[in-house]
Amino acid sequence: MEYRINRKTGDSFSEIGLGTAYLFEAGLEEGVRALQRAVEGGVNIFDLAAGHGDTYPIFGEALADVRKQVYYQIHFGAEYTQGVYGWSLDPDTVKQSVEKQLTELKTDYIDYGFIHCLDEEKDWETFQKNGILDYIYELKKSGVVRHIGLSSHTPAVIQKILDEVGPDLLMFSINPAYDSGEGEYAKGSLSARNEVYRRCEAEGLGITVMKPFSSGQLLDAKQSPFKAALTKAQCIHYALDRPGVLSVLAGARNTQEVEELLAYHELPEAEKDYSVIASFDPVDTEGTCVYCNHCSPCPAGLDVGLINKYYDLAKAGDLLAAEHYRTLEHTAADCTGCGHCDARCPFGVDQSGRMQEIDSYFRK
Repeated sequence: MEYRINRKTGDSFSEIGLGTAYLFEAGLEEGVRALQRAVEGGVNIFDLAAGHGDTYPIFGEALADVRKQVYYQIHFGAEYTQGVYGWSLDPDTVKQSVEKQLTELKTDYIDYGFIHCLDEEKDWETFQKNGILDYIYELKKSGVVRHIGLSSHTPAVIQKILDEVGPDLLMFSINPAYDSGEGEYAKGSLSARNEVYRRCEAEGLGITVMKPFSSGQLLDAKQSPFKAALTKAQCIHYALDRPGVLSVLAGARNTQEVEELLAYHELPEAEKDYSVIASFDPVDTEGTCVYCNHCSPCPAGLDVGLINKYYDLAKAGDLLAAEHYRTLEHTAADCTGCGHCDARCPFGVDQSGRMQEIDSYFRK
C-alpha cells in the first residue's frame, strides 16, 4: 500500500480506501472478514456514508480493536431511520443518527465530521440555519470531532463553502465520465472541476474520491455512457492522477472485492493506463494533457505527466508545485524535441511545444 499526506492535518491516508455503499450486503461474518482484510492490506481510511444502517455494527465488530489505526469519515446528514440510507437536514434526526453510529461503531470520536452531500446553495443555507454546522463545531470543541470535512458533487457549491468555512478534507465524485460531462453526478464543466482540483492542491486541502466507478456503470459496457468498459484499476489510476487527490474510496461487497482493490499497486502500469478515454470523449479532452503518461518512457527521462501537472498547478497559484517542479531530476528544459511524446499522445497534445512553453514559464 502507498500513502499520501493530508497537508491540512498531517494525517497519512492509504491511496486505496473503502466506501460502504454495499458492505451491508455481505452480512456480519463476511463483512468483518472483508474489513479486517482491508486493514491487513494497508487500508486505513473508510467512508461511512453507508448504504444501510446494518453497516455500523459490522465496523464495530471488525475494527474496534484497531480504531486508533484507522480514519472514519462520518456524515452529518446521512440517516437510517428506515434502515436504508437517507438524507436529512433536520437537526434532531442528524444528532440521533450520529449518536447511534458512534455507539454501533464502538468509538467515542470522529476523525472527520462531514458537512454531508450539499449540492445546492439553498441546502448549505438550510444546513447552517438549522444549526447542524454549529453542532459539528460544538463536537469539534469538545474533541468528539477532530476535523471537518465537506462532501459535494457540485463545483460551485464546493467553492462557496471552501470560501466560507475552510474544511480540512473534501470528498468529491471523480471519474472519467463525470469529468467528461457524462453521468448523474457529472456536475459542473471540466474547467470548473479542474479549478476545484487545482485549488485543493494549492491550498493543501486533500480530496477523497467517491464514486470512482460511477456506481459500477463504468465497469459495464452496456451501462457506461461511453458504451465501453473500463477496469477498476484504470478508474482508480485516473482519480489518483487528479491534483489534490489523496485516496480513492471504492466500494466492496465482500473479501474478494477487497482483494481486487488491494491488488491495484501490484499491477503493471499498462493495466492502469486509462488513455483509452481519449477515444470516448475527444471534444472535452482534445489538446489537453490529463497526466496519463501514455507517452512514457521519454527518451530524455522526463516525467511528462508530472511536469504538466506541476505547470498547471503553478499557473493556478500553487507555489509548492513550482518548488516541486524545480526539484525534478529532469525538467522541461531537458526536452530534446524528438517528438516521441507527440506521436504517442492519445489526446493530441503538442507536448514538445508545451515543454518549451513550460520551460519558458519557469525561467521567468
